[in-house]
Amino acid sequence: MQHPFSVEEAIRNRVSVRNFKDQSIEADKLKMLKAFLNERYNPFNHDVNFHLFEMSDFSSSQKLGTYGVIKGAKHYLGASIDLREYALEACGYEMEHAILFLTSMKLGTCWLGGTFNRKAFAKSLNITDGEILPVITPIGYAHDQRHIQEAIMRRMVKADQRLPWKDLFFYEDFHTSLLEEHINNYAFVCEMVRLAPSASNKQPWRIVYHQKAFHFYEDQTPGYSTAFLYDIQRIDMGIAAAHFELAAKERGLQGCFVFNQNHLDVLPKNMHYAFTWKCL
Repeated sequence: MQHPFSVEEAIRNRVSVRNFKDQSIEADKLKMLKAFLNERYNPFNHDVNFHLFEMSDFSSSQKLGTYGVIKGAKHYLGASIDLREYALEACGYEMEHAILFLTSMKLGTCWLGGTFNRKAFAKSLNITDGEILPVITPIGYAHDQRHIQEAIMRRMVKADQRLPWKDLFFYEDFHTSLLEEHINNYAFVCEMVRLAPSASNKQPWRIVYHQKAFHFYEDQTPGYSTAFLYDIQRIDMGIAAAHFELAAKERGLQGCFVFNQNHLDVLPKNMHYAFTWKCL
């Protein structure tokens, strides 16, 4: 699908919002969001089911919560999947695309992967057996001030910082830094990936450029996903893929994601091959 907004502008403007105004989203914006969600796409060939809802849809006896992380949000968007290979990446890709679209409409969002009552939300949304609800985001208008817990969380994860280029992008192997002159117009695309959000701002993606292809690897944080039944950082890999492909298309660069293209015999510890963008 074509993205009906400036990807670069949305990426640069997006921030996590945890404190929302007591203001409902206009009906026309909700209609636009629903239309956008009906034209979903991801390169991983997996279905992602979206759930757009208001907290007022649920009775007071249904104990839905975000553990005090989110204040004032009336609307939420959740994504559920069946847990198969590349399903988490598909979820990350589609949810980030939706979040960038919401950002373009001046609406605030915040990725929630661990700080919400997953079982209660899944039950209330009638998530089917065999599916999981790995992520949700509140949607609304950002409050003029951040609440105290939000400010603390942002400092803890260094929310406004990103890893330098040299730690994320490599040429041929993991021993040589990638230079902009190696990839020309794709330097912009890589910068859009560098700015992508991730769980606890860990930025687990690493990209190696080799023979007109960008190979994505997950630098898995040991023990980080032990609280889940899955590797939550694979969602981050999907987010990185979304930033890469959307930015490439915005600049008119042709290519596609392919799989099983790892060209390295030996990988650094905790490094796992994920997928490849092949330039056309």
